[in-house]
Amino acid sequence: MNYVAEYLDMAPMRIYEVATFYTMFNRTPVGKYHVQVCTTTPCMLRDSDMVVRACKANLGIGLGDTTGDKMFTLTEVECLGACVNAPMMQVNDAYYEDLSENDVHEILNDLREGRTPKPGSRIDRFASEPITGLTSLTNPPTGPGYGVRDDFVTNFFWGLEYVRYIKKYN
Repeated sequence: MNYVAEYLDMAPMRIYEVATFYTMFNRTPVGKYHVQVCTTTPCMLRDSDMVVRACKANLGIGLGDTTGDKMFTLTEVECLGACVNAPMMQVNDAYYEDLSENDVHEILNDLREGRTPKPGSRIDRFASEPITGLTSLTNPPTGPGYGVRDDFVTNFFWGLEYVRYIKKYN
């Protein structure tokens, strides 16, 4: 980081500020699977503490630690932007959302055994739709002019004819 600061002709502290603020910059080596658990308020309200406990129990390490075989690193991070599907965790580039304790163990065990768990919602919800199902836009959209008063349509077309008449004779 000192080299980067010198290269950019900046105070080293500015480089350290960026490197320590953003969780994508790892200042120490991480395992093959970097398990990042979001514990920001929306995830916390949906029990992200359970996700942390399940990860610690399954991996046998604490937050910020790496397993002895260098397979897993467990990190607590701030918002990963999947608040609607909380609680969630990110493993490398894959998001795992709507997690239960069993889901956490299944994901970690699959990774340990060389399998790739399906990323996304663990309750098969599409994207960030409400957990209770869609509440709006549940019907196909109506065509143009739907719900427009007849007198408005008549006046509108009369207005167009008037404009054409004015252009024609002026």
